[in-house]
Amino acid sequence: MVRDVIEQRRAYRSLAPAEITRELIEDLAECARLAPSCFNNQPWRYVFVHDDDMLEKMHEALTDGNKWATRASMIIAVYCREDDDCVIHDRIYHRFDTGLAIGFLILRATELGLVAHPIAGYSPSKVSDILDIPEEYQVITLVIVGRHADDLSPLLSEKQRAVEQKRPERKSFDAVASIDRYEPPE
Repeated sequence: MVRDVIEQRRAYRSLAPAEITRELIEDLAECARLAPSCFNNQPWRYVFVHDDDMLEKMHEALTDGNKWATRASMIIAVYCREDDDCVIHDRIYHRFDTGLAIGFLILRATELGLVAHPIAGYSPSKVSDILDIPEEYQVITLVIVGRHADDLSPLLSEKQRAVEQKRPERKSFDAVASIDRYEPPE
């Protein structure tokens, strides 16, 4: 069951409207909340943006390559700060732990038939300004949420159109993993 959802998850960019309710937001947040974190510190924070006027403002923070995200029904701003999680010697955990929580949220959204696509193409400072996120927090991603559209979005580049139609190749086991000791990737 979890394996099925993992295999279904795709970073689609062609979006159709999705109904966003308080119950949906709480469901996604609850699944993220259950993720593991160092000493159970739970450093992650979110702003779930679905109001039309606020979505319009969020569009100003997107880069040109992410104009497709203007069709989102919801944009989730994900932020955290180092002070809210473990720092053990030179290991800083807040972004790792927040990434785990986002993974849980994305899988739950996929299970519910939604697309939840994290992006890097945005201005963190604009997002912080729009959403009044205090400057000590770091906006680490935006998650674009909607339903997968049957038709390709006209807002996609040629490269984006290609990966929309066919899942990009994944690296082989030998390229990402070793058993018992380090082996150079093939």
